[in-house]
Amino acid sequence: MELRRLRYLCVVAEEEHLTRAAERLGIRPSSLSQQIIALERELDATLFVRTQAGMTPTEAARALLPHARRTLEAADLGMRAVRDAVSGEGRVMRIGVTPGAPPTVLSVLYAAGAVELLDLSAARQVDLLGRGALDVGLIALPEDLSGLRTAVVSETPLGVLVADTHPLAGVHDVGWSDLDGRDLLLYARDLAPGYHDALLAECATAGWRPSDVRPGPPRRSLFAAELRHGGDVVALRPEWDSAEGLRWLPLRTAVPRVRHALVWDPAHESADRMGKLVPRLAV
Repeated sequence: MELRRLRYLCVVAEEEHLTRAAERLGIRPSSLSQQIIALERELDATLFVRTQAGMTPTEAARALLPHARRTLEAADLGMRAVRDAVSGEGRVMRIGVTPGAPPTVLSVLYAAGAVELLDLSAARQVDLLGRGALDVGLIALPEDLSGLRTAVVSETPLGVLVADTHPLAGVHDVGWSDLDGRDLLLYARDLAPGYHDALLAECATAGWRPSDVRPGPPRRSLFAAELRHGGDVVALRPEWDSAEGLRWLPLRTAVPRVRHALVWDPAHESADRMGKLVPRLAV
């Protein structure tokens, strides 16, 4: 099996939508579809159920995915090891970054030098950290981080994010009762189950239970598009996630906050470098 096709498999499985996956990969949907079909023929198995709504992984795809990810990670690590050996430079620190991470923290990480930022869900980061395949993670708390060390680097209030055509877009701030009867757009729970559950618990404590919790795409551009065209739906996000066509509104009471933290294994070879990085970011 070609590494390219395994990578395509993983992205389509994550997006569950051919066009979104093709956009993320930078190729045409028709080309991506042909490669997935070629992989299915090679394996003599159907990997996705194709509907108008998207692409749902089959049992065969779910069985292959963990092996595909490990293969891609091993190939990537091998390539980087060769690159570092040839260049004679120190090893690049690989830092996982959850979608929606604080822009100010990202700026500091980029400025640290000798780092590579990887777009990964919180659940994926925890898995890779546990296997030593990632140096550091940047995730929203809480999550199950047994055996890992954390340093909180950002704490930010959440507000209500809506399309600028939404009925709430014309007000200055909102109360929880203003959200009654509306859907909440939130990423799929398996991407960050701890934070997902904690946020819904805070909503319930404040007196709001969404009519429906819609799983939205984690990436900012696609999430914003879903808000703009999804009807009577709101999101609870930091103000930095506001974008063209959206309006961010502060909550008047019981304001939830999102905390982001750097997470690492104290036994990993990169742990010593964290001693220099954390003081520049910890709050």
